[in-house]
Amino acid sequence: MSSTTLNSYTIGIVGATGAVGKEIRNCIEDRGVLKVDKLRFFGSKRSAGKTVSTKNSGDVDIELFSVDAARECDVVFLAVDGDFALEHAKAISAGDDGAIVIDNSSAFRYEPDIPLVVPEINGECTKGNKLIANPNCTTAIGLMAIWPLIKAFGVKKILMSTYQASSGAGQPGMDELTNGTKQYLEGDLMSHDGIKNEIFAYPLPFNVIPQIDKFQENGYTKEEMKVTWESRKICDLGEDIPISCSAVRIPTIRAHSEVIVMETENKVDLKIARQVLEDAPGVVVKDDPDTLTYPMPLTATGSYDVEVGRIRKSLAFGDYGLEFFVCGDQLLRGAALNAVLVAEEMDRNGALSSSSE
Repeated sequence: MSSTTLNSYTIGIVGATGAVGKEIRNCIEDRGVLKVDKLRFFGSKRSAGKTVSTKNSGDVDIELFSVDAARECDVVFLAVDGDFALEHAKAISAGDDGAIVIDNSSAFRYEPDIPLVVPEINGECTKGNKLIANPNCTTAIGLMAIWPLIKAFGVKKILMSTYQASSGAGQPGMDELTNGTKQYLEGDLMSHDGIKNEIFAYPLPFNVIPQIDKFQENGYTKEEMKVTWESRKICDLGEDIPISCSAVRIPTIRAHSEVIVMETENKVDLKIARQVLEDAPGVVVKDDPDTLTYPMPLTATGSYDVEVGRIRKSLAFGDYGLEFFVCGDQLLRGAALNAVLVAEEMDRNGALSSSSE
């Protein structure tokens, strides 16, 4: 653990050159909330020794990862796969002299003693913990709108259909869509023959794929079940609240979209619902049918806020139901920004300051 100036930290990023890692470092530098004493990047033998140009910290050399080197930091963001996190995260954070670790993988999300955090909902769970799990991108985006409505009207049931961008599979997914689209447009426009699909189950250009992650025994995919498991944990909902999701991959680059239907405990007042969403941190309401104003990946991409629109009473549940449409940048609100907000929350509640002493 480093010894830094008051409220100024040594921050490490493992996987700083990947899609999420790049956004983490951009969020830290663009927001300027976390005061950086030193920025350290860690990578594999393949990337170690390379130099990354940053906005505020100049050129930063990528160091070969080691647990000992990572433990010299005050906070470490893991933007790598779950196997790496399982192998190293607890060792980095162990003991009073370990670093705070914020893990973006799914490795620890379902462990009962490790907080799964969306700061606007359950940021207080970070207190007294040195290893924090970042939620699945789909869950994080949807809950930004769902949570304030739960507080206002209660909840009996949540139904979600998601339309998820190629960015959900990281830079390789975005590259496969871009390259495949070029191949398709240069072909006969009648078939997907010859278009590579190493990342996705089928070619994604001009297609939708009703599968994200592996199928489970109940017929849902793991991505769909993540929404159920994680929503319950983050919002502290009981097993008696049904939460069902259908996840579809669509040929967009960034920003996931979601249709969300809620059955509520109390009668819904649409004016109150809109006001609740307008007042919610991290949410922007775009909802004016007269001017064709509604959320879209086109406008949500690159935005910190989740867009919410098409707000209406559900025909299925009447006075006790809401239906709305959500868009959020998967790499920001769904991943990097949420991780950085977790660190900012821990800075506010003193967890980072005490860990650097």
